[in-house]
Amino acid sequence: MSEALIPQALLEVCNLACERDGRTLFAGVDFALVAGAALQIQGANGTGKTTLLRTLTGSVSGYRGEIRWRGRSLPGGLPALRESLLYIGHREGVRRGLTPLENLSWYGADTAAAYRALQQLGLQGFEDSLCQRLSAGQNRRVALARLYLPQPPRLWILDEPLAALDADGVASLEARMARHLAGGGMVLFTSHQPVALDGLQTVDLADFAPAGDFVEGAYAFG
Repeated sequence: MSEALIPQALLEVCNLACERDGRTLFAGVDFALVAGAALQIQGANGTGKTTLLRTLTGSVSGYRGEIRWRGRSLPGGLPALRESLLYIGHREGVRRGLTPLENLSWYGADTAAAYRALQQLGLQGFEDSLCQRLSAGQNRRVALARLYLPQPPRLWILDEPLAALDADGVASLEARMARHLAGGGMVLFTSHQPVALDGLQTVDLADFAPAGDFVEGAYAFG
C-alpha cells in the first residue's frame, strides 16, 4: 500500500505511563487511532482505565510518555483535541437540579434536537422531570443523549458507557457507535460488558502492569 493510502493516525499514544498515589498503574502503552476506528481499554478494577481516559482528555497531567492529536503533542495540542472531543465519565456531567431538556440545552442543543435525542434513548415523557428524580439508568441515558445530538464531536471517550443500561439501551448505544464510526468518527471506551462493534480493537492494561520486567506493546488501529 502506498503512503498516500495509509490512514493517518489522529490520536497517538507513545510509551505512556501513569501513576496514582505514588504507584505506577501501567507503563509502556502505545496505540494509534485513525478515523473510523474503535478501541476498548480493558483491565480489572484498579488497573488505571479511568486514569488513562482522563489523561487523554487532559484532566490528569502527571504522566510520562507522549500523547499527540493530529501530530501535535499535548499539552500544546490539547485545545485542538478538546474541540474534537466528547467525554462522558463516571460522573456523567448531568446536573441533577435540571431537567433532561435543560441539561442538553446547557450543552448547546436546541429544543427540537434535544427532544429527538432523548426519545431515541427511551426518555419520552421524562424530558421535563428533574434529573434528581430519575433513576441511575435514566440519568445515564441523559448523559448519553449528547451522543445523539446533531454533528457530535469526532472523538468520543467514554468511561463505562453501558453501565446501568438495559438490553435495549445497550443495543441502541452500539448502533449509535457504529453509525459514528461509519461517518469517520472514533470511539475510545472502557466496558466490563461485551460490546458488539465490527473491527473493535482492544488494549488490556494488565499487559502493561509494572510487575518485574514488562515488555512494551505496540498497537495500531484502523
